[in-house]
Amino acid sequence: MFQTNLTSVTFFFILGFSHYPKVEVIIFVLCLLMYLITLLGNIILISITVLDSHLHKPMYFFLSNLSFLDIWYTSSAFTPMLTNFVSGKHTISFLGCAVQMYFSLAMGATECVLLSMMAYDRYVAISICYPLRYPVVMRKNAYLPMAAGSWVTGLVDSVVQTSFAMQLPFCTNNVINHFVCEIVAILKLACGDISINVISMEGSNLIVWVIPLLVISISYIFIVATILRIPSTEGKRKAFSTCSAHLTVVIIFYGTIFFMYAKPKSKSSVDADNQDIIEALISLFYGVMTPMLNPLIYSLRNKDVKAAVKNMMSRKTSGGM
Repeated sequence: MFQTNLTSVTFFFILGFSHYPKVEVIIFVLCLLMYLITLLGNIILISITVLDSHLHKPMYFFLSNLSFLDIWYTSSAFTPMLTNFVSGKHTISFLGCAVQMYFSLAMGATECVLLSMMAYDRYVAISICYPLRYPVVMRKNAYLPMAAGSWVTGLVDSVVQTSFAMQLPFCTNNVINHFVCEIVAILKLACGDISINVISMEGSNLIVWVIPLLVISISYIFIVATILRIPSTEGKRKAFSTCSAHLTVVIIFYGTIFFMYAKPKSKSSVDADNQDIIEALISLFYGVMTPMLNPLIYSLRNKDVKAAVKNMMSRKTSGGM
């Protein structure tokens, strides 16, 4: 019945915050600043983990992967958004929307799985009594497949979700009540049955959100149990400091993303415009703030990273002199 409408939509109009011009200008300035800070912070973090031999450890390898996917996510999602702010067009092609959705879902899913791998790494680091055994357990043939598995899971999951979403029939409504091509906002525009998409998203939630969150929770239960067995207060403090940065990132990441995607909505449950704006703002916080805060959290709460930054800056200073 909807076959004649399959090609009726060739582009989407991204509503964003265009109904609020003053707010839109403020959001543009803030997003641009945060995007530049995100690029700078994550590029610096990747650079020091590659250049400083003291950071050639599994924890920092995972961290450089986290920074890389944060750069990809913010660039794929917010570069078009910032361009639309400047041009005033607020449109994106059908293919462009699919590409943006793909990278957004892929990076988000990969980060979920990667954070669980990092939690397991912290558990291994704390649970092993002798530090020299840690490199033996978490050697390259262990942590490289862990990172690769995170990327493959995210990329494959995104292929499935994006394919299902973009094969839906879209009739005349092409206005996305969001600031990016977000999958739930796209499903609201479909003029066909989205029950398969809802089931698929629920399965995806289980694989890339719930299971990694369970791994993180179980890892930290064992971590806390191990820390409590340490006799000295100083020893407990040092042990907890090795995973405090990761725990902070997990809380921020899951605290924002859970609200957005934990319960996929069918076409029949369309929220009011105000609720859509609130969700868009929360998604904006997740999309810009989290990648920006990650390198700051790890650099401010990690002595090795701070020492590596100081060494890199001192080398540049001495080289310049």
